[in-house]
Amino acid sequence: MVFSSLIFLFVFFPLCLLIYFITPTIKAKNYILLAFSLIFYAWGEPKLIVLMAFTSFVCYFFALVIEHYKGSAKAKYALIATLVITLSSLALFKYSSFFLQNVNVLFKSNMPTETFTLPLGISFYTFQALTYVIDVYRSETKAQRSFPNLLLYVSMFPQLVAGPIVRYSDIDKQIMDRKTTISGFSDGITRFLIGLGKKVLLANTLGTISRSLLDGNLTGLSVAESWVGIICFTLQIYFDFSGYSDMAIGLGKMFGFTYLENFNFPYISRSVSEFWKRWHMSLSSFFRDYVYIPLGGNRKHQILNLFIVWSLTGLWHGANWNFILWGIYYFILITIEKKFLGRFLEKLPSFIGWFYSIIAIMVGWVFFYFTDLSKSMNLLKIMFFASKNALFSDNAGQIISNNAIVICVAIIACYPIFNRLEKLYGMISISNKAPQYAAFGLILSFNIILLIICTASLVGSSYNPFLYFRF
Repeated sequence: MVFSSLIFLFVFFPLCLLIYFITPTIKAKNYILLAFSLIFYAWGEPKLIVLMAFTSFVCYFFALVIEHYKGSAKAKYALIATLVITLSSLALFKYSSFFLQNVNVLFKSNMPTETFTLPLGISFYTFQALTYVIDVYRSETKAQRSFPNLLLYVSMFPQLVAGPIVRYSDIDKQIMDRKTTISGFSDGITRFLIGLGKKVLLANTLGTISRSLLDGNLTGLSVAESWVGIICFTLQIYFDFSGYSDMAIGLGKMFGFTYLENFNFPYISRSVSEFWKRWHMSLSSFFRDYVYIPLGGNRKHQILNLFIVWSLTGLWHGANWNFILWGIYYFILITIEKKFLGRFLEKLPSFIGWFYSIIAIMVGWVFFYFTDLSKSMNLLKIMFFASKNALFSDNAGQIISNNAIVICVAIIACYPIFNRLEKLYGMISISNKAPQYAAFGLILSFNIILLIICTASLVGSSYNPFLYFRF
């Protein structure tokens, strides 16, 4: 089940809200949320829900052991056991086939390479559960005594399958002590519908364009078509993933939970380093706090630490060499920026830094898009005039003219222009002492219109999963 489906919008979620809000106590509400979260996950993965429950129980049990033996060797052994068990399940389902395939190639062997069904969101909920145990070991949070409460934290359907990666310490108090206000619920609805619009109206349309250009034979692709294709994918992956995060944050608000932001207009960045401070912030902070800093951070072996972090970042996204290459690509760029380029960019006009960043980011998305590295290199050759492909084509002109509006809207929406308009509206409202119901009516109209447009777009459409479901 996905948020951008009619069954979720008009059956599952309304039913969940109804039962949740007529339930009197917070403890009972948690059981309702847990039940609906398990149903949400079991909708497409009924068997693999056992793996998520097992991962949660392992983390629950060993966190209690760690807290009981805090400061002793037994606590350390319990942490190691948690890491081995949880990461082993991730390695088995996500990486075993890739590893064996490469062993066969390297040693010319013929070991069987069984491909397992990848559980939805396994990377997200595994990392999320691990942050809990590590934070208990670091004495940054207390162990949860109730297994159902911990399972709720791991399995909560708003952010279960594609993040953001929510740390237990950020919501531990909210599990048993939270309130849903009218303003918070209203903000949650608006945030959810904005995310739905990003996914349904922008990401899906842009994805159709990029696939029509990049999924076929690249031999006859013009330079213009190659750029249109990768620009559309660059926009698609942002609106797809940030749209999911918006929907998750909005759903959380409706139930009284506050999730941290996961995106902060990454395409306005003036360096690649800044981009990664704005893109998928929950993953970046995870690798910073749980891998980079423990390895020594900037204090010792900085380049080696960066290499490890970015190799793991690439591998986290998928068991394929193109993702590893994508991670190493960013390792090289960020290392260069840390050594000298970053200081140089600061002295230049901001436009130059932005132009360098957006080109570097789009090149990175080329490696991310194709699992076949030869296709990545072929597309880069076309993009940068290193092939004999035509500069322009009639098809490129037709695609641009037919989709100019959606592409322009998407580009504008990458910038915080709406935030500024909202602030301006607030200033005007205060100066004119406009009644609050005027703002409420405007927001309500916006939400209703957006829901109607998104619903119309979804009717008759095919299955449209979020891109990050595969990670």
